[in-house]
Amino acid sequence: MTTRRQAGEGAATLPDRLGQLAGLEGALGVRFRDRALLDLALRHDSFAHERGARAEHYERLEFLGDAVLNLVVSDYLFRQFPDHSEGELAKQRARLVNEGALAQLGRSLGLGVFLLLGKGEEKGGGRDRPGLLADAVEAVLGAVYVDAGYGVAHAVATRWLYALLEALPERGTDYKSLLQERLQESGRFPRYRIVQAEGPDHARAFLARVEVDGQVAGEGRGRSKKEAEQAAAEEALRWLDRPGAAAGRPR
Repeated sequence: MTTRRQAGEGAATLPDRLGQLAGLEGALGVRFRDRALLDLALRHDSFAHERGARAEHYERLEFLGDAVLNLVVSDYLFRQFPDHSEGELAKQRARLVNEGALAQLGRSLGLGVFLLLGKGEEKGGGRDRPGLLADAVEAVLGAVYVDAGYGVAHAVATRWLYALLEALPERGTDYKSLLQERLQESGRFPRYRIVQAEGPDHARAFLARVEVDGQVAGEGRGRSKKEAEQAAAEEALRWLDRPGAAAGRPR
């Protein structure tokens, strides 16, 4: 007998699963002709690997959605700031389209509950992992593009763009200083590490990690080490607001 479970657990029958995704369509403002594409956009590779080498997951759709989102944002910035140089436009785009911002967008859309994860990723808190949520946002946009074409995908991405603009922090916000002040209240201090650097010299991308009491409190990406550390500090500030974090317990 088939057991019905929540959408995110990945054990519902296919009709059940596709029916549950109808609720997500409402949040997206899109009605899929092929809802199986939306299902695919929410399958993490850990889920697929547990089901065999040929099982599909969302990485191809993520690749496509990333390109669509960057085009929409680039087009907006190009038209909005005619006096900006290429470098200035790239910096503006990086402020809008980054892991932290996309993860927050994924949370607002409620993507976490619909993700299909492997057992290890599930136990590791994958449903709220920033990198995973950011990837899922792009994969969902890729699915919209395949299902309905660029016009609908552009409309969805534009709505998301305005949401990203509204959530954009004030220019010059020093998250590292804010984090330092918050932690000093309890006698703790942050420790930053650059854990990844990739890309050519003219387009380097860095991944920074900030630890508190030996626990990872935040991660962030940026085009410079300082930008990556600021993004990590921003995520760590959100971590501090979670129950237990202020007392020093790991997430």
